[in-house]
Amino acid sequence: MIVNSETSLPYPPFVDIEGVINMRSVGGYATSTGGVAKPNIIYRSGDISSITERGRGQFSALGVHVVFDFRADSEIKDYDSATPAMEGVKIIRAPAGIQNAFDPASIAIRLKKWQIDELQAFLNTYEEILDTATEAFRTVFIHLRDHPDQPCLIHCTAGKDRTGMFVTLLLMVLGVEDRYIIDEYALTTVGLAPSMPHLLHKLQKMPVFRDNWEGLLNMGSSKPETMVATLRLIRAKYDGAEGYLKTQLNLDDEDIEKIRGNYLV
Repeated sequence: MIVNSETSLPYPPFVDIEGVINMRSVGGYATSTGGVAKPNIIYRSGDISSITERGRGQFSALGVHVVFDFRADSEIKDYDSATPAMEGVKIIRAPAGIQNAFDPASIAIRLKKWQIDELQAFLNTYEEILDTATEAFRTVFIHLRDHPDQPCLIHCTAGKDRTGMFVTLLLMVLGVEDRYIIDEYALTTVGLAPSMPHLLHKLQKMPVFRDNWEGLLNMGSSKPETMVATLRLIRAKYDGAEGYLKTQLNLDDEDIEKIRGNYLV
């Protein structure tokens, strides 16, 4: 493992793409059956709209030609963060999860929940994402089933919650041990750290965030205990990730086995 002196991020799993936050490979984790999730074929990140020319070259070198964008249309408009066209890269819009979550009134309500009870706020949010992001998640799982040799990137704004729920489901389906899923989720704290001062400075100018700074900081966390509780939720409500893929995404045993065969070594 190498630690980049400018960002303090460990490479791997993080990938240095100038202008892109929290980007890392999803893979290399051991499963309970003795397999390993393939590395360097599925990537996750935050918003890529600020990618630089140097970053474009770095991105091209990864061989990623498909990008799934989980952000809402209103979110992209409000933050003026449309994804730029990149040669040879197909951008697939797949809005995931919570509707009307980014207007000031909704943000204020959510921040209050994070201020009062951080863990329960995350569980409520993640359950809502799991219940409402089914079309977006199915789109990506179908791609993984049908195009195993096409490296892809999955992202939202911070690469934390919507992206995190998809990655959690994927790693669970592949049979990755809980301790690695928990560690992978917590890596977002590391991944966002270099950009956090700039992000907080930007958000501090917006009254809805400035009025509840504690709630904002809680919302931005990715603590191991949050994922421990989320894994419990997925198993209790959906009978695990496999149950979720069957009942919520209308995938069957053959689909699931094909995905496992594609991404396990």
